[in-house]
Amino acid sequence: MAHYLVGEKSFASLLTVVLLRYLILASIAFLIFYGLKRRSWVSRKIQLLFPDRSDYGREIGYSLLSSVIFAVMGYIVFLTPLVKYTRAYFDITAYSTTYFVASIFLMVLLHDTYFYWTHRLMHRKAWFRIVHRVHHRSTNPSPWAAMAFHPLEAVMEAGIIVVIPFVMPVHPMAIGLFLLFMMIYNVYGHLGYELYPAHFSKRSFGRWINTSVNHNMHHEYCMGNYGLYFLFWDRIMGTLHPDYDQKYDEVGNRKKVEREQDHPRAASSSAV
Repeated sequence: MAHYLVGEKSFASLLTVVLLRYLILASIAFLIFYGLKRRSWVSRKIQLLFPDRSDYGREIGYSLLSSVIFAVMGYIVFLTPLVKYTRAYFDITAYSTTYFVASIFLMVLLHDTYFYWTHRLMHRKAWFRIVHRVHHRSTNPSPWAAMAFHPLEAVMEAGIIVVIPFVMPVHPMAIGLFLLFMMIYNVYGHLGYELYPAHFSKRSFGRWINTSVNHNMHHEYCMGNYGLYFLFWDRIMGTLHPDYDQKYDEVGNRKKVEREQDHPRAASSSAV
């Protein structure tokens, strides 16, 4: 009985962390970009129109359900006897600090590959019609859409939490930091605004990095741009939308015009 109560409390704590991670990050992004700076930064928005209020409610509802599913998957893997069959370790000194930090980067790379191929799978007709269409109801996504998945898709998305401890040694704190980064990038990807600088998509480093413009186009056109953090697989497999650079420049130029309007003296002097 005592063991059950400990487990119950552990799950409650884990669920609280997952829910707060989503709610805090999405709320901050929404408050800034869809509230405080909605008017002054509107030219920076990728799709100039804003979603309907009903879209926000749907996105939040599905995201909260997905958060519960993520917490359940994490609990099963790390806080039940199943953990004995994984490579998870709980003594922070079992591996070096260097490995601890490196493991976070390794998880990001592994997740990017996992996400690309499962994402492409979900765009097959049967999967899309039954499962993935829920996420794509947000053709003009907001930060609230970061985890707006059908329950079956949420299980597949959370599957990375199962894969990681079976393929590499991982400390729960490291996977927690990785999941924090995942949520930050998910909120950014669905932000509806581009934060990277103009021409970033054509730079030697930037051409390999996924952007909010890139993922926004995926939602708008429902094809191509399947990556999460990087564009390695999209470029290798030829699934990058052909108009990506053009769209990125369009948004970047709008931001540039806005800056010149805010600082006309600097703009005029640069034109001399």
